[in-house]
Amino acid sequence: MEGLFTALIRAFVVGGLLCTFAQVLIDRTKLTPARILVGYVVAGVILGGIGAYGPLVDYAGGGATVPLTGFGYLISEGVREAVAKEGILGVLKGPLTAASGGIAAAMLAGLAVSLFFDSKVKD
Repeated sequence: MEGLFTALIRAFVVGGLLCTFAQVLIDRTKLTPARILVGYVVAGVILGGIGAYGPLVDYAGGGATVPLTGFGYLISEGVREAVAKEGILGVLKGPLTAASGGIAAAMLAGLAVSLFFDSKVKD
């Protein structure tokens, strides 16, 4: 039980720090949220590509994989595995294969929500 508790604390702290840093960027800079989100994905790809994000994922679990940096890491790992198996064609195939489950889940959730709610223009 203690192992589960410490894993949850590590995930909460790391995920919270990543989100806190993004909020500070939103509040203190002129960067738009969209640019910050793209920056997080690119940072995850770069850190995953050089092997620096893997140890953070091992340490924090969901606290490191759920934020957008984790999506970038997933893309970089998908490319790495696909290139090892299929060569240069893996550069194109790897990210799509690695992220397909999450993308499909997001699309299905969006479809389900759209069936129950009407979209409205925000004033």
